[in-house]
Amino acid sequence: LETDPQIEVVGTARDGEEGVAAVLRLKPDLVTMDIEMPRMDGLTALRQIMAQEPVPVMMLSSLTTEGAKATLDALELGAVDFIPKQMSFVSLDIVKIQNELLAKIKDIASRKHVLMSRFRFRRTAARRGKTPSPAATPTTGGRRPGRVVPKRQHEIGVIAVGSSTGGPPALQEVIPRLPRDLPVGVVIAQHMPPNFTKSLAERLDEASPVSVREARDGEPIEPGTVLIAPGGQHLTVTRLGSSTRVKVSPYPQDTLYRPCVDIMVGSVVDSFGQAAMGVILTGMGNNGVQAVRRLKKAGGVVIAQDEETSVVYGMPRAVIEEHLADHVAPIDRIADEILSYF
Repeated sequence: LETDPQIEVVGTARDGEEGVAAVLRLKPDLVTMDIEMPRMDGLTALRQIMAQEPVPVMMLSSLTTEGAKATLDALELGAVDFIPKQMSFVSLDIVKIQNELLAKIKDIASRKHVLMSRFRFRRTAARRGKTPSPAATPTTGGRRPGRVVPKRQHEIGVIAVGSSTGGPPALQEVIPRLPRDLPVGVVIAQHMPPNFTKSLAERLDEASPVSVREARDGEPIEPGTVLIAPGGQHLTVTRLGSSTRVKVSPYPQDTLYRPCVDIMVGSVVDSFGQAAMGVILTGMGNNGVQAVRRLKKAGGVVIAQDEETSVVYGMPRAVIEEHLADHVAPIDRIADEILSYF
């Protein structure tokens, strides 16, 4: 962290109890914390920090099934992101990983007040028995001004969703709002390591009318079904007549991300052309923008998450600033925008 002159490590702690005390004393802009710690584990420490001194927290987690489940629990408790202890699922030089991590930390820390004010408001509303969306703010009284999304006329054959930092909570806002009778299938590329995507799929499936699972090589894309690209693998779409199937493969291996949004969305454009819908959610960098350019040129539809509700406004911003988004919406309205086409 301190290889970057803009980052200062103001304190360290040996366990969860020391960590909570240090956060209360030092009031840092961001905390990195292991899930597995002596005396007090990371989830318990996270609960105490978010209750007493809310601050952006990035969790360190092992690449195990148990670590994946604990990480998703941490994200639901208020952690903004996680760092895998092992980077073996990324095949590029550690320097590139380090540069991305440092940029992510600085971006999240710079948005500390926005992220934490939204967290505090949601916590207060929850205590009062209300369940506002993540996009709700004190100025809207727990909900955004009501508006009816008009019905739109454009044939959609498949929905492709790309997300990264902040993606799991964002997907939990979008996917459970899709109806069981959704007439098309959904494919998702979420930047996560192996094991994590399976746990994410299981959690989304439990909460959603649609069926959600981690994609298997060769399986069909069916209406009312959501397929999530496995961590460490690319997902591509192939259309043969009336049948559409996914291919799951580690190739190409020279991409910064695996799964890669550009590769997935690009294959959707190749198979569906103007009937493709691309949805770009919160995330670091600009992964997806190249394929979205092709999607727009083919006549497809693009929806992007707005800045206010993005944990990191990188991927949506790249699409929005190039004027590629047909619709820009807060995370609690993304499903409405999608469903306006059906």
